[in-house]
Amino acid sequence: MKKQKILNKEIASFDFQSGGEASSNLKNILRKLGVPAKTVRKTAIITYELEMNVVIHSCGGELTALISENELEIRVDDSGPGIEDLDKAFTAGYSTASEEIREMGFGAGMGLVNVKRYADQIDVKSSSKNGTHVRVIIEL
Repeated sequence: MKKQKILNKEIASFDFQSGGEASSNLKNILRKLGVPAKTVRKTAIITYELEMNVVIHSCGGELTALISENELEIRVDDSGPGIEDLDKAFTAGYSTASEEIREMGFGAGMGLVNVKRYADQIDVKSSSKNGTHVRVIIEL
């Protein structure tokens, strides 16, 4: 079975009110498709972390989810400034979030750490010219 797009959602920069909508929408879609609860939970964590990274750090972006018989693919593409040091970004507690963002309860430096923990595969490409592009695979 070829991959079928099940979600495509724009994510606005600093839109904390809508932050988490893509994750919630995808969780509901997966439940309706009969995806096991454990996989739905992993997917919700991954998509929420990626979505909030776009809200906090970028100039906006898009989250797309595709599903096939044996895997779920999540793509997040943003038009932000890029991640300066990818190795550091995958280190627990490392964050470039502003003090204002931290005061709101975000920016603990666990976003990509959590994504990597729950994903079966992750690929991150980032540059100051092209933004950040994340591709995650979750096996079904």
